[in-house]
Amino acid sequence: MNKLLYVKKFYIFICLIIFPVLFSSAQEQDRIVTANEFLNYVSAQYGSINDYEAKIAITKGKEKMTGIIYYKTPSLLRINFDNPKEQVLVVDKEKLVIYIPKYRVIMQQKLKKKGGVSGAGMASKEGLKLLKKNYTVAYLESPDFVPLDDGSEEMVKKLKFVWRTADEGFRQLIMCVGEDNLIRRMICVTADYTEMQFDFTDIKTNEGIPDTRFEYDSPASANVFENFLFEAE
Repeated sequence: MNKLLYVKKFYIFICLIIFPVLFSSAQEQDRIVTANEFLNYVSAQYGSINDYEAKIAITKGKEKMTGIIYYKTPSLLRINFDNPKEQVLVVDKEKLVIYIPKYRVIMQQKLKKKGGVSGAGMASKEGLKLLKKNYTVAYLESPDFVPLDDGSEEMVKKLKFVWRTADEGFRQLIMCVGEDNLIRRMICVTADYTEMQFDFTDIKTNEGIPDTRFEYDSPASANVFENFLFEAE
């Protein structure tokens, strides 16, 4: 049971990160003077993405999860994990469902109409405005492309977000935008300095993903934990 409690907390942490940030595409302008201007441009372009598919890797300490993520505006999300195998996270218009086959457990959350985890709250032009409102933003190293990692041939621009007040969920976020103008990595640091890294590769946008991709029939034999993030309205 202690192990299951740890898994539950782990997924709460994932949800707090995925839903506020998700991904965006940013087509670069010829001249970007400041980090705020760059963020404004990303926000202005955000609406051009109707749906996307990508490989995702989630790293927290020595733990690593991998899978395929699907997103469709305004609030449909699905991750099919291959590690852990057959694990699924789905968000439809009404609820969040996480299936953990190892424990035969379903964690289910009815989404609030306003605020809360739903949303893809930050996956929009308005969402990025909230980032700008609630965080200070600057280039991590320079306005130029820099290696994603030391010695890496992959070049990105890195933005650093720092909370304005301790009311925010994360004290710091680092966004890495690649030369293909897509977010390649998000690094999120909580108030207690817990760090989680999200890497996105093989991103495909505006593929016409059908709503049926986000339909999920949970196994009837699994135990269900309702409203594990917050109380339903």
